[in-house]
Amino acid sequence: MDNLQTKPYDSSAYKRSRAAYKMECTFEYFIAILVGDAFLAKLLTNIGFSESAVGIISSLVTLAFLFQLVSIFVVRKIINTKLVAILFHTASQLFFMTLYLVPFMPFATELKKPLTVICILLAYFGNYMVSNLIFRWGNSFVDPSKRASFTAGKEVISLLSGMAVSFGVGYIMDRFEARQDLEGGFIFAASAILVFCISDLCMLLLIKNDIKKPAEKGSGVSLKDILINTLGNRNFLSVVVLMILWDSSRYMVVGFMGPYKNSLYALSVVQIINVVSQLARAVFSKPFGKYTSKRTFAKGIELGLVVAALAMLINVFTTPSTAFLVIVYSILYNICLAGVSGNIINITYSYVDSRYFAEASAIKNSIAGLFGFGASLVGGRILSAVQANGNVIFGIQVHGQQVLSAISFVMFILTILFTHFVVAKQRVMIQ
Repeated sequence: MDNLQTKPYDSSAYKRSRAAYKMECTFEYFIAILVGDAFLAKLLTNIGFSESAVGIISSLVTLAFLFQLVSIFVVRKIINTKLVAILFHTASQLFFMTLYLVPFMPFATELKKPLTVICILLAYFGNYMVSNLIFRWGNSFVDPSKRASFTAGKEVISLLSGMAVSFGVGYIMDRFEARQDLEGGFIFAASAILVFCISDLCMLLLIKNDIKKPAEKGSGVSLKDILINTLGNRNFLSVVVLMILWDSSRYMVVGFMGPYKNSLYALSVVQIINVVSQLARAVFSKPFGKYTSKRTFAKGIELGLVVAALAMLINVFTTPSTAFLVIVYSILYNICLAGVSGNIINITYSYVDSRYFAEASAIKNSIAGLFGFGASLVGGRILSAVQANGNVIFGIQVHGQQVLSAISFVMFILTILFTHFVVAKQRVMIQ
């Protein structure tokens, strides 16, 4: 019986699909690198956004999770998974590419700013409309007992190769900027995104399609059924609270670190720091995966959160005179992602019937996204207030990012306690 159950996962079609899915995630990660952190901060600053605005816009990713709510009403009506995934995902990446072309558009700064925000929102709309669909589709070729290790291995590939992309593009853009031609660097970044977009498309084409029969369209599942099996599930509600705490804690500060890093180091140096940080995450991904497989997704998350709290505590003491501490912060924050990012997605399998995975993930991410974006708005107000006061609080010279890190540290401690005493105590659903 066991041989019959494992046979599909050993087929050539399944093996090809798993390999293609791994590489698709890698190319998607390359694009995420170029539209995040210091790269995005450099672009937005060039367009004319303030430092606090850069942080808020960088956190739009959390608000964009709301787009997943739309997917709840369409995901079960999709017959051709591959076609829908390709259309939305590719369009998303082309909008990300367009971001780097905004500086060249013949518009005033007042028009370029809203155009930039629109491009970001459209990019995330296309991405999150099918993100859960692609995740469930790609993971359908993975043996359920090996999900944690597969996710860890997938992360290692993305992170190791992403280091070359991060440093290479950062170095080239620094060279352009040194020649007073930063716009040339933007053209190079746009071209790189286009190449990665085409590569991502090729990988999606290689994954075995999931075509439903017309009779299965909609699957006869009503919105009431979805709500009963998600928000009506107390164990799942605790996961939603966990996601809210996680997003609120980190987006209080991470969106504002791009401009801060750029003020401390050149872009190429920032990317070296990012490369070292990603290497640390890659090194710890496998151990976290093994730890999670032996324990539970909740325990893996809990360990990652401890590292996250330590990262924020270190960042409280990061100033221009102690700039090296931003390296320690970056390394620790990336290590924490090895324990949290994959597990906080997979933990949904522990408490929700797999038939409702896409809908549950959309609900969880959307609700948490609202709180995460709200945290970034609060963080932006605090940062602006500190800067308006000459970076002085109670007569002490301090930077806004230090204050935000202190707040984030406290929030992470609360998140750890909730994970340990509530989520980790829940009974896991075996499926």
